[in-house]
Amino acid sequence: MDEFIQGFWTFAGHYWWLVFPIMGMAGGAAKAWERNSKRRHERRLETLRIKAQLKTAEIEARALTQQAKRRGPTVVDTTASVAPADLVARLFAEHDEITARWLDYELDVAKLIAYPAMSDGRQPLTAAFLRAKKTADALRPASADAKVSEQQVTEYLQAVGDYAVAFEIAEKDARRLRDSTFTEPERKRLERAQQLLKVAVDESATQAERNVAYKRVREELDGLILLSDEAVTVLEKQVARELPASSAPTPDAPPEADPLPVTDPLRPPPPRGQHREDA
Repeated sequence: MDEFIQGFWTFAGHYWWLVFPIMGMAGGAAKAWERNSKRRHERRLETLRIKAQLKTAEIEARALTQQAKRRGPTVVDTTASVAPADLVARLFAEHDEITARWLDYELDVAKLIAYPAMSDGRQPLTAAFLRAKKTADALRPASADAKVSEQQVTEYLQAVGDYAVAFEIAEKDARRLRDSTFTEPERKRLERAQQLLKVAVDESATQAERNVAYKRVREELDGLILLSDEAVTVLEKQVARELPASSAPTPDAPPEADPLPVTDPLRPPPPRGQHREDA
């Protein structure tokens, strides 16, 4: 070992000048990587732009097809433009469909736990989708019958196309990532939250058990996933819904002499021979 170290320093002493070309090569490699990264980013943006254009053309083509079906067989005028009311109505339907698909994630806590990136504005693709949503919402006319200019319809058409593409890309990325952006302890918390959520919305569980499970769900998700006020309201309604009539006690049934205490759904039972303090 000593001979190897000595030989290395002897080599370094004679060929110290090699440090400079090596540093130059390393610098060149770093610049090449930076250029390639920039080109990849530009290609990605170009792909997004092309997809948005294709989606816009697809929406407009569907509007033309539906308009032709309503009018029935007739002579096609290739110079005529789509009636703004027909196109705007179709855009409204597309816009609402994308928003409904997004709300399916935003209001469903189980889906948010499974695909947390869909509610994380720090994720680049999710942030791009939210910006596209804001733009489409802002450009949306007051109604399908509202008086709008051709320029306004064109801008709204493009915005809805961008909105659709941004959602599809963000959704695919969220399903790819799942919980991979979390640490191992955080993933275990998400797993516990999923298990507790099943108890919180289980109609066969007692109201007290559902309440305890709901509280634990909120504790496990605290600091990991931010639930919107609307999602919390939906979940609380699911937790507080009445039990099925078949599970309710009959009027003639005698009360239980020694009701069991409410326990944590995920806490293991005490070992045999261990007595409760309040027994």
